[in-house]
Amino acid sequence: MNKIKTWVRRAEYRLRHDFLVPENIVLVIAVILCLTWTYQSIVAMSRNWELSERLRAERKSLELLNIEVEAAELENQYYASDEYQELMARRNLDKKTEGENMVVMPENSDEAKNKYQQVTVTEVEKKYSNFDKWMMYLLPDY
Repeated sequence: MNKIKTWVRRAEYRLRHDFLVPENIVLVIAVILCLTWTYQSIVAMSRNWELSERLRAERKSLELLNIEVEAAELENQYYASDEYQELMARRNLDKKTEGENMVVMPENSDEAKNKYQQVTVTEVEKKYSNFDKWMMYLLPDY
């Protein structure tokens, strides 16, 4: 029992005279303040980053909307122009200006539609082997 009392007294003495001195208390408070300041700085920087990203996105969407408004205004000006009205009168009402003749063309025949057949890739692949295709690619005179 005496050993325990002695050990407790020694621990209490060391705590009071070695650890709880004003220099150590000030040092612990300074470390706590530095850690708090660092954490708050990081929080503020991350919040500023998020706000700047949101601002950048809003500016981009505003610019896009301004471009769309300008395009709509130009489209409205085009629809109000004499050129557009003349084109629509020609297309929808079959109108023509003086000195023009209207020619009605017949539909294309099957012979005209099939005159230029497209060669499919599979036909080319069947005709040449892979080696031949590489040789044609690397040596054009092959």
